Amino acid sequence: MLNKKSYELAAEVIPSPRQLEWQKLEMYAFCHFGTNTFTGREWGDGTASPTVFNPKKLDARQWAKEIKNAGMKAIILTCKHHDGFCLWQSEYTDYCMKNSPYRNGKGDVVKEVSDACREYGLKFGVYLSPWDRHEATYGTGEEYNTYFKNQLTELATKYGDIFCFWFDGACGEGKNGKKQIYDWNSYFSLIRELQPNAVINICGPDVRWCGNEAGKSRESEWSVVPYYIGNQDYTAEHSQQEDNAKFAKKVDAKTQDLGSRKFIEGETKFIWYPAEVDVSIRPGWFYHKREDFKVKSLKKLMQIYWGSVGGNSSLLLNIPPDKNGLLAKADVRALRKFGDELRKEFPENLAVNCNVTSSSQLDDEYQADNILHENGYWQCGADDKNPEIIIDFNSPITADKIVLRENIATGQQIENFDIYADKGNGWQKLCSSTIIGAKRICRFEKQKFNRIRIVITSYRVKATLNKVEIYCKK
Repeated sequence: MLNKKSYELAAEVIPSPRQLEWQKLEMYAFCHFGTNTFTGREWGDGTASPTVFNPKKLDARQWAKEIKNAGMKAIILTCKHHDGFCLWQSEYTDYCMKNSPYRNGKGDVVKEVSDACREYGLKFGVYLSPWDRHEATYGTGEEYNTYFKNQLTELATKYGDIFCFWFDGACGEGKNGKKQIYDWNSYFSLIRELQPNAVINICGPDVRWCGNEAGKSRESEWSVVPYYIGNQDYTAEHSQQEDNAKFAKKVDAKTQDLGSRKFIEGETKFIWYPAEVDVSIRPGWFYHKREDFKVKSLKKLMQIYWGSVGGNSSLLLNIPPDKNGLLAKADVRALRKFGDELRKEFPENLAVNCNVTSSSQLDDEYQADNILHENGYWQCGADDKNPEIIIDFNSPITADKIVLRENIATGQQIENFDIYADKGNGWQKLCSSTIIGAKRICRFEKQKFNRIRIVITSYRVKATLNKVEIYCKK
């Protein structure tokens, strides 16, 4: 190891099976719902009466239907936000559904949402805020950690398979507030025991926060980063520390690079820690009627999609239910437009029945033709410094985007690449880009061509491609 360069050590890091499964989701929904929905706040202080929570028309199936139609594959519910109110029948606090008038104190929103997810073929995840402004034991150390783990156990054992436990680092206690030392390792161990296939996000070891709530993506989003970035205290330090709207728009330019050769130089320990872009469809995270005319436009949603899903990140889009317990009409309109647009952008893959050749391949198992199929992948020869693949369509096609997928099961390796098109009069450059990772969407003006050539101009130890797809918007 001592003789290896930092980028060579980084090239050896691979995702866990649970991370690989998570990568396939690409895009899923956040649903912020709780007492804040009824009080008009973003950060409740834990003093609101449980009686304020009373959605008269709650229909989790409506959430699931509209979210699935928009192309998302899972829902994460805020089972407990910072105010401490629990959306299930918790045995460990009275600040929960048993003291809400909803369903005469017998309601369980977590169950309704998890059941709706399964009915519509969506995965279900939970958000549980470590910061609890209602619970008396918060700030006492081990007593609160036990309380929190009891709540984790309830969520992890009563609602079937959970794909994600989502923890944020927000805490506005301030220097004179209660100081709770979270026992993260015991939280994680409990989740691994009870839900071994679940990823643990943000203040967790599996999925990294992109660093802002504005939907802003990095041009080069590396999934392999230095080990220290996975520290929960590091995440909390960069998270929201007060309740204000400015934070959602803040983008820290100092952290635009987390994985390049220059950034990781001198590092010896790395982790697979892929990025998630979390952003709300509205200015706030909870529903506020005053924001009905401030729902993100289709143009903005697509811009976020291209940068996140199209740039080796996943997209967590928040759609908060209203006081009735329904997704608001304005949000539903935006979601339907978004889903329709995605279906137009990706109608059918044109990269089928093509002739594929490459400048090299490691051996017969890793031939170039694998990039057109679901099984197998291409890997270049060991001495090929600028490997390339040519796809011949046999007859001209019209396209406006190319989707590339690296074989991330063996690591993230590709640093830069160029794509050329042959329109019958020689190669002309279509586009250039940096990393690929799980997915890179390359867009260009709609045009007709006979062949494309993908040239990998820089990679770490080995260059692989798992899949190449080509599309033309309807």
